[in-house]
This record gives sequence, C-alpha cells and structure tokens, in this order.
Amino acid sequence: MSSIRPLGEIRIPQPDNIDKFIKDKTAAIALGKSLFWDMQLGSDGIQSCASCHFHAGADNRSKNQINPGSSNSFDIASAPNYQLKSSDFPFHKLEDPDDISSKVISDVNDAVGSQGVFRARFIDVEPGSDKDKTTPIRDEVFNVNGVNVRRVTARNTPTTINSVFNFRNFWDGRAQNIFNGVNPFGLRDNNAFVLKAQNRRRLQDVRVRINNSSLASQAVGPPESSFELSAEVEPIISPSTVELSDSEDRIEVRDSRGRTINSGSATEGVEVAPDVNQQRGSRRPRPQRPPRRPRRRFRSVGRKLGKKMLAVNPLNKQVVASDDSVLGSFSNFPQPGINKSYKGMIEQAFQRQWWDSNIIVRVDPKTGRRRFRRNPRNRPLSTNEFTLAEYNFALFFGLAVQEYESTLVSDQTPFDEFLGGENSALTPEQQEGWEIFQTKGFCIGCHVGSELTAASNSNVANQQRITRIFPGAPVGDTGFFNIGVRPVAEDLGVGGKDQFDNPLSEARLALQGTFKRLLGEEPSIIPENEGDIIADGAFKTSGLRNVELTAPYFHNGGQLTLEQVIEFYNRGGDFGRNLPPLNLSAEEKKSLVAFLKGLTDERVRDQKAPFDHPQLFLPNGHPNDEQNVIADPDIQGDDGTKQGKDNLLEIPAVGSGGKPLPNFLEG
Repeated sequence: MSSIRPLGEIRIPQPDNIDKFIKDKTAAIALGKSLFWDMQLGSDGIQSCASCHFHAGADNRSKNQINPGSSNSFDIASAPNYQLKSSDFPFHKLEDPDDISSKVISDVNDAVGSQGVFRARFIDVEPGSDKDKTTPIRDEVFNVNGVNVRRVTARNTPTTINSVFNFRNFWDGRAQNIFNGVNPFGLRDNNAFVLKAQNRRRLQDVRVRINNSSLASQAVGPPESSFELSAEVEPIISPSTVELSDSEDRIEVRDSRGRTINSGSATEGVEVAPDVNQQRGSRRPRPQRPPRRPRRRFRSVGRKLGKKMLAVNPLNKQVVASDDSVLGSFSNFPQPGINKSYKGMIEQAFQRQWWDSNIIVRVDPKTGRRRFRRNPRNRPLSTNEFTLAEYNFALFFGLAVQEYESTLVSDQTPFDEFLGGENSALTPEQQEGWEIFQTKGFCIGCHVGSELTAASNSNVANQQRITRIFPGAPVGDTGFFNIGVRPVAEDLGVGGKDQFDNPLSEARLALQGTFKRLLGEEPSIIPENEGDIIADGAFKTSGLRNVELTAPYFHNGGQLTLEQVIEFYNRGGDFGRNLPPLNLSAEEKKSLVAFLKGLTDERVRDQKAPFDHPQLFLPNGHPNDEQNVIADPDIQGDDGTKQGKDNLLEIPAVGSGGKPLPNFLEG
C-alpha cells in the first residue's frame, strides 16, 4: 500500500499570524460563508462568488458558457448564448483518440468558462441597494445581434473544495501565498496598504503579510473583475498624499508617503509604513511628488464594496436553511436572510484595531487623494467617505472567505478509507486503477501526495518553489506544468505577467533577480538563462477529489468526460509533445477511470455539511439562442446599448443535505 496518508491527517495550512487579525474563528467562518454566497456582492445584485462555485465547488452550467479565446472569434458557435452539446467535445478531436499523429477532425480554441456580469460602466454604489449604479457599455464580443449578453471568463472554473491546500491559486498562480490585505498580488504590490487604528483617533498605514493565505488572495480577485462580479471601474491614481480637515480634536494620521520614520518595525506580519504625523494647524509644506501611473484597483481597494455590503442585510435575497451548518442559528427561515449585520459580523470576527475608529477617510474618486476627519454624526457619509471598516473591507473579505473555504475539505472518500487501511473501500478494479495511477500512467508525477497535486503547500515545502525534475532538465514553478492542452500562444498561463509587468513565473523572477523583493525569500534555484525555464503554457495542477463531479476538464474546459481525459494522456497530450504516450489498454483506461470515481466524497454530491449552502439564483444564459436574444426593456445604456434578459436557475437552500445536482450536460 502507498505511504500516502488520508487527507484528514494532513494539516490544513494556517497563517502563523492570523491571531493579529481574527479574534473569533467561528464568527469569521460565518462571515465568509455569508459573503461567498451573497448575491448582493455583484454589481448587478445577482452575481456572487458561489455563482461560479455552486456545484462541487465548480460550475455545471452549459448555456452562454463559451469564451472565444485569444481570437475573439467564436468557433463552436457563431455567437455567445450557445447551448453546449456533448458532441462539441473534445475540442481537439482526432480520428484515433489514442494516436496524436492521427487525422485531426476538428479543433477549436474556445474555452468553457463561467458567465459573469454584463459589460457596464461603474458609476457608484447606492448604500442600501443590492445593485450598483451602472450603465451598459457596448460589448463587441459578448453580444447577439447588438444585444449584450453576460460575459464569460477565459478559463474553466476550478473547484474551491480542497483549494485551501494550494500554495498559490488561480490557474496561473497569480493569487499569492502571502495576502497583502488588498488584492491577489501579495508583496508584488508595493502600494498595498491597509489602515490600522492605534487608538480611535490615530490611524496608521501598514503593510500586512499574511502567509499561507492564497485563498484570501484569490478571494479578492473576482470582485474587481469586469467579467466576474464588477462593472468597469475607472482607473485612479494611487494615493500619495493625505490632507487633514480642521476639527475640534487632534487627529493623527501616518501616511505611507511621508518622510519621518516611525520607531516601530515590521513584526508578525504587520509592517509600519513611513509616516508623517500631521495635525490641525500644521504649516509644514508637502513635498512635491511625481505623478503615479493610474491602475485599476479592487473597487478602489475594496472601499466601495465595503460601503455597499455594510449597508445591506446579509443574504437579503436568499433563503437560508434553518439547519444550515454554519448560518442556521441566524436564519430568518422561511424569510430570506439572517438576523445579523455585516458590520456586526466583522466586529465579532476581527480584532478591533482594523475596524474601530471615529475617523473617516474621504477619497477623491479621480486622484485617490485622501482626507481624514472626525466622523460627522449629524449627517450620513457620502459614498466617497469611508469608515475604517469600509476602508479595510478587502482585508475582512479575503480572510473571512478563506476561513470559510478552509472548511471545504472533502476527506471522506473511499480512497481516504482505503489509505486508512480499509482495503475493501476500493473495488478490485479501482485498486488496479490506483496501481496504474502510480506506475504506468505516470499520474503520480503531477498529482502527488495526499492532496493529489504537486501545487500543494506541503509539496512546495518539500520541493521548494522552483524545481528541476531531474539533473539537466529545465526548471519551473513547482506544481505548474505544460501538458499540451492547447498551443502555448493561446494562453501563457504562469508564463504571463502580473498587472505590474512582472512575470508570474517564479523561475523567471529568480532569473531576473527580483525573486526575494517580490516574494520575500531567496530562490532555491537560479536558472542559467531563459531557455532553462518552463513557464509558457504551464498551469497549476488541480487536485482530483470529486473529479467525477467537476466536468468539463482542464483550464480550457475542452474535455467532457474522464474517459476523454484519459485518452488525452494516453496519446501524450495534443500540442507540444510534452508528455510520453502511455500505451494503456482499454481495460487499464477503464480501471483508471474507476479509480478516479473512487475520489468522490458523497457529502459533496449530497450537499451535506460542510458543503451545504443558502439558496442561490444563477444566471443561466438568456432566452432564445445564439441567433436571437430578447432585450430587457428596462435597461439601456447612454448610447442605446441593449442588455439581454436573464434566465435564472434556482439552487435551493440545503442544510442537512439535498438532492444531488446534475453534472455538466447531464440534466
């Protein structure tokens, strides 16, 4: 029997300084689950995180789910809003599926992604409303005969279940292991600051470093995406100055761009920024600073989203089951929502220095310039004035969602029982498949350890962040491989760049000499030259538990069935010849598929705790098809742009479990 242990025996990665931020883990989990499933999160009042992660942590929708890829021209259908069919798969079809050199019957570069929001321009939030103020913008790609349809992401949605074990997240690894409290980019973003209250009248700009938190880094990505959750936000200039308004009380603020160095130092993941202590009546001239280049922010670093979410009732449009494993005791069942406020949940979950202050921050929407003043109790705040809790919302959102997703561990599979010593947990056919998985199939080369992925925290710790598979071989980011799913030029994967023009590939950072500055530690290997690196076309290795429930497969969603996936590996991939042909027999392939089906946790299939959830209404394409879409008569852009009506699919609330949802193209 393999020395691999059951997943339940593997320690769930935890930040070593989390107590500096979270004071009540149970409360943080409840907050994270509420935020993850809340439809009010999206600009349209419909999209939630769960909209793309509702079925075994992934997405089983099949209408209006294609992205045209780098060509911006649809191959499978003439236009979006197409209903996918089984005959569309695999996307790269060969006359003999086991022979890479056989005749190509068809090939498309579309991807099966997840539908998100319509293209629209963000105007402002409207506190108390589930929807942002937006106006439709003509979408040249996602429209049918001039009517905008919902945009679709360019990559297939990976499952959130067991993603807590990943060292980095997203297919291209851009969600960093270190969470900076603001966005996915960790130490790569030198301008990521949150505010900390030393007391209720003293604020301080600080950088936070929270390790083992790629889930938090990942969580704050979709809310800034104009494909996934947000309308398009105008760039702002990163704040470089502060102003203080006159008030009766002295207000002290420490600015990240000042000249006087504070006596504090970087401790336990909180770095004191350079500061200026200014107060009323100060006549010190402000130094001239060069203009900063505009760049998109997470809805102005999460502040606008915080302004919105702290003004709405949690899950106000969705029923929460009275026996929900986390939220049941707060449920308003049979009415929607829970009897908590987001403000109260944040205060219960997080240390008070991150949310408790009587100072408000006014941010100029065009320049990002901040003004600090005492909270005026005699009037409501404008939408550009933020409480500390609103200002730091990205920090709360990322960490709370991470705490919730950390509970989504499917460690009760037949495979785990087998690893624990129960030989009869796997059938003889599945045991044969497990043997092939470790030997002739070479699967174990990428799907290693109890987590069944080389991209796990534990494997990165064992192998280091950059690895060379064997002496003399090129180096690459641990857990990222180019297996020849599509031509490299179509999607660079980890070979791409972050929004600061730095390589996502950690091997390339080592070659450039920026590894330590951007990642916080020394590289294990320094490549000799660019040719010594594998990065372009490489993607993070997925874990395999519940894989029978998460079709379609690969980063482009180009394979429909596990049988098609095994055929892909058996022929050595489709492009680049990066994999050796396996020469598996029909029986061996069948055994391998049977083993993969032994990786299903029935609690996931049956939506039982911790995989239960509130009610959800999902956009599921639009009325009619790719030839014609009915426009919503109540929505029109300033230039006359029309927007399609939605088909909404209800996913009922479940607590103790529910009827299994159909798999992709099965219902």
